[in-house]
Amino acid sequence: MADLHADCQSCFGLCCVALTFLASADFPVDKPAGEPCGHLSTAHRCGVHASLLERGYAGCVSYDCIGAGQRVSQVTFGGRDWRTHPDLAVDMFAALPIMRQLHELLAYLADARGRAEVSMLHAQLDALEADVCVVAEASANELLATDVDALRSRVAPVLREASHVVRAPFRGQDLAGRDLAGASLAGAELNGADLRGALLIGADLRGARLRSADLIGADLRGAQLGGADLSAALYVTQAQLNSARGDDLTALPAGLARPQHWRPESRARV
Repeated sequence: MADLHADCQSCFGLCCVALTFLASADFPVDKPAGEPCGHLSTAHRCGVHASLLERGYAGCVSYDCIGAGQRVSQVTFGGRDWRTHPDLAVDMFAALPIMRQLHELLAYLADARGRAEVSMLHAQLDALEADVCVVAEASANELLATDVDALRSRVAPVLREASHVVRAPFRGQDLAGRDLAGASLAGAELNGADLRGALLIGADLRGARLRSADLIGADLRGAQLGGADLSAALYVTQAQLNSARGDDLTALPAGLARPQHWRPESRARV
């Protein structure tokens, strides 16, 4: 199984080069894909990592490669970096978003596979995981030729079925795709809710109960999660947590880290 946790020490700063920055609430400047960020050192390290939010780089704080960066750097391209091997740069940068999507699928599959309630789906989940791993372990040329959408279309129905089984006992609300930006949901009973693709930008979810809620693709940018219970929520990613605002009372799913920029003073009082 791939390491699905980012290890920047083993990466060649790929996200600081491969990705596009657009001047906005997420970035203070424009940067085209393939051009190194001005703060990236020659050692592939961020020179302003400790002050990213203060400098307006919220997009960098939110981003999580799910371990794709080090895999592309150390495995796909065998430890050869784009500075000393400029002939590899274009392919290396193109490989990052593809690998990240593959690792995201692996994370979702692992989440579903870890649910005892869906034991009847474990064989399917195992087979799909094996298929995704084959692609992730392929050569650079094979990886770049991958039709990720086709692979995702095979994985998605099984993930959705697993979600249905896990959520069924709760009879949760169907809020999939809903525009809940800025909604007042403090203390809400959302156990087992379907929040797939919901727009929760800036929503107040302090103290909300989200056990077994499906949050795949939900936009949690700026959402207040102080004291919320996401301990058994489905398909939560580190990037979602990084983009939200929580505290030391927010209950997180196993395997995900409490973002360093979360503040204790944001605790829920509901």
